[in-house]
Amino acid sequence: MKTQEEKVYISFKKKFFDWFLAYDDYDDFSKVMMGLLFLLKQELMIKEATFFLFDPLKKLLYPEVTTNEEGHFHHVPPDYLVSMMDETKQPLYIDEDGPYTTARMLLYLPEEFIGILQLVYEKHQYFSESFLEKIEKDFSQLFSKMRKISRGLSEEKRYERLHHFTAKIHSSMKIDDVLEEIIYTLKQVYPSFTYYLFLSHDNQYHEHLPIKPLAFEENDENMAAMQAFLTGKIQLKDSIQLRRSILYAPIKGAQGVYGVLEIIAPHIMEFPKSEVNFISLLANTAGSALENAQLYEQSRRLVADLQLINETMHRLNANLRLQDALQFMVQQIKQSFCAEEVGFFLFQGAKKKLLPGSTPFFQSRQSKKYIEFVAKRIQTERDMVFLGDAKIHTSPSIPAFRSLMAVPMVQHGELKGFAVVLHRQPYHFTFEMFKLLQSLIHHSTLAFTNAMLREELERLVITDYLTKLYSRHYLDEQIKKSMHRDAFGTFILIDIDNFKEINDTYGHQTGDAVIVQVANIIKENVRDSDIGARWGGEELAIYLPKVGLTTGISIANRLAAKVRQETSPPVTISCGVSYWKKNRLEEASELFKRADEALYMAKRTGKNCVFVKDYHHQYKA
Repeated sequence: MKTQEEKVYISFKKKFFDWFLAYDDYDDFSKVMMGLLFLLKQELMIKEATFFLFDPLKKLLYPEVTTNEEGHFHHVPPDYLVSMMDETKQPLYIDEDGPYTTARMLLYLPEEFIGILQLVYEKHQYFSESFLEKIEKDFSQLFSKMRKISRGLSEEKRYERLHHFTAKIHSSMKIDDVLEEIIYTLKQVYPSFTYYLFLSHDNQYHEHLPIKPLAFEENDENMAAMQAFLTGKIQLKDSIQLRRSILYAPIKGAQGVYGVLEIIAPHIMEFPKSEVNFISLLANTAGSALENAQLYEQSRRLVADLQLINETMHRLNANLRLQDALQFMVQQIKQSFCAEEVGFFLFQGAKKKLLPGSTPFFQSRQSKKYIEFVAKRIQTERDMVFLGDAKIHTSPSIPAFRSLMAVPMVQHGELKGFAVVLHRQPYHFTFEMFKLLQSLIHHSTLAFTNAMLREELERLVITDYLTKLYSRHYLDEQIKKSMHRDAFGTFILIDIDNFKEINDTYGHQTGDAVIVQVANIIKENVRDSDIGARWGGEELAIYLPKVGLTTGISIANRLAAKVRQETSPPVTISCGVSYWKKNRLEEASELFKRADEALYMAKRTGKNCVFVKDYHHQYKA
């Protein structure tokens, strides 16, 4: 004849068997035990059932699951653990202090203590010791088997996820995809944990990823992460007080360590060895995939960089003017590096000449500190400058450019100048960008030098060697173009009076100096669009496009006055002025002839004066 206790227990076993057949999620040990304890509570009609798991390393008990939804369950007293570990320990303890009876059953496997099953029930209820011992024996075996099943299924699922993770990340060549898949897989395996990726400043990833900068700083977090990065070994940081454990796993491939994975596990005082092994395997798999993705991106970037260099050199070598070449180069750098300011400078003795095409910032007073800093570094060290967090500005009113790259322009071992690139955000430029800028400047310096030499040669071809005024040939060409393009213009032919006497009195060197003085006065008193030229010997000429006769006469008189006042030894000039209009069809030779006739009249009538010959009259102005 079965007792009431036995009948209750048989009913519990039957219901547990039915529940076990219907339940699917065996890989979560805590959920399985929770379902088991709720069945036990329901069948025995007790107040509370709690399972305390034993940590053999810390020698501590902590509640794994409880049926008390409010969480205010009956804790195991601290001295109980001491007595439990005594050699005379008993598998069953019954405590009848207070309004409830508390039965604690020690759950054992051969040579292994699992934990404590604690039942709390009202005092009017009664369970015999033999009944509780039967529960203790059955639950020891049941918990042991369920844990093995749970661990096996959990391991199977985790490694299935690892296999899926491996297949997915190795099929992608994008670094962001690999990092996202690391976080996603960990959330699937450990949904209650928190994750961060420690990566260096050189990495540029999307903001939605939980990324922290990998930097050497005086705090425990960064030190542990840096230790994992440098040693390539997992670092553990446990906290009994905070009841959490933190694991730092290096993400490493065959060629190096690419970052560190931080895993924060709440309510766990130490990572089990099996979990550490799994995370290590996942991190190593991720490191291999990340390495492949980085190598792929590096190869793509190298190809793109080579294409950029090739296209840039092709354009620069297409006989561009220096300003056009620099404007093109500045635009390429701004687009390729998302730069805000780009400047090119030439060293001219102690001075630094800003080349045309640089961004307007370098023409401002605020740029001086940056220019001086870079020039000093490059002239002193003759090396490149790469700063991720520069602090050069000295005033809040000056734009704070934190990212700075500067590369010297060297030709045949000679330092010609430098290029400087700026951005306000710190660590905006990567080291790869810096290396690309170095290649671009190295290849383009020759093109810039050639452009400058070509323009200097062109200037020499169209420039008179002595006076640095334009040549007569260039003057002729520009007047012909103006007579096709403009509506009118004025021509002034100038002769230095009594020039032979200057040569005879002072010598030919002084004569040349006088010609140069008159030429300089002409250059100082005409517009950039006007053309001053050497006509031949001591004769000079000026063409004023789109300038009427009245204005032209005024300019000639002003030049004559300044020559009288500013030359040494003092000389005078005679001027012949002519002009043309669009409505009269004539050649440049006719314009020259009238000016020459006017000059002749000025010389005949006493010199040191201005004569004009228009289409109808000749007169002294």
